[in-house]
Amino acid sequence: MKEHMQAFQKKILDYYKQKGRNLPWRNTTNRYHILVSEIMLQQTQVDRVIPKYKEWLQTFKTPSALAAAPLSKVLQLWSGLGYNNRAKRLHDAAKIIAQKHNGQVPDTIEELIKLPGVGPYTARSVLIFADNENLATVDTNIRRILIHECKLKETITDKELFRKAQETLPKGKSREWHNALMDYGAQQLTSKASGIKPKTTQPPFKGSRRYYRGRIINHLTSNEDLSLKKAKKLFPDCEQDLTTIFQELEQEGLIQKKSNTYRITS
Repeated sequence: MKEHMQAFQKKILDYYKQKGRNLPWRNTTNRYHILVSEIMLQQTQVDRVIPKYKEWLQTFKTPSALAAAPLSKVLQLWSGLGYNNRAKRLHDAAKIIAQKHNGQVPDTIEELIKLPGVGPYTARSVLIFADNENLATVDTNIRRILIHECKLKETITDKELFRKAQETLPKGKSREWHNALMDYGAQQLTSKASGIKPKTTQPPFKGSRRYYRGRIINHLTSNEDLSLKKAKKLFPDCEQDLTTIFQELEQEGLIQKKSNTYRITS
């Protein structure tokens, strides 16, 4: 058992030494930088994140700088990454960090998960990649590797899988280990190569509610306002209910209504 564990760890770490990706957020231990990268990487491909990550940190160098920026500017810079509510939550998190944490991203899971948009996975990832804490976390790639290498059933519960992730973690190498696992899963042991399917799959994007949410936000960040009537003319092929999409965006605090028109929340 111990020999198998050591062989597994060696294989993954050796692969990383030879073929690991040089990604910009791997060259920092700044907690804010790591937090930004983790939020951006949620459901967005690495290649799309890299230029946005660099631009973001050039524009919003600190949580306090982000907190002071208007939401319209934040959403404008986020454009192209999708899921605009992530940008809104990151903006809100920056305000809390500036106000309650003296501009410093918290260094405990308990405080991190109190921030908007930060769940257990993101909180653990921030501490792993910024502080090299002996914590385990599981994403799609890591799940697939553990199932394949540890001969686990695909029906394994999240709790059991997390326990296995903690067992296989080489102490003192958490940052390197998780980077290695992610690269091995993304480049070598892919879903196609392993035959292990992800727990959930993304529905088609074009024509979806998410697609039109993005189109509305993009329009509002480059134009002053938009009415429901104008939106229906702007998107004549839309088969989604634009009324409820506007209501959702308003409830999430991304837009606000004045008379019969909507604009980005000020």
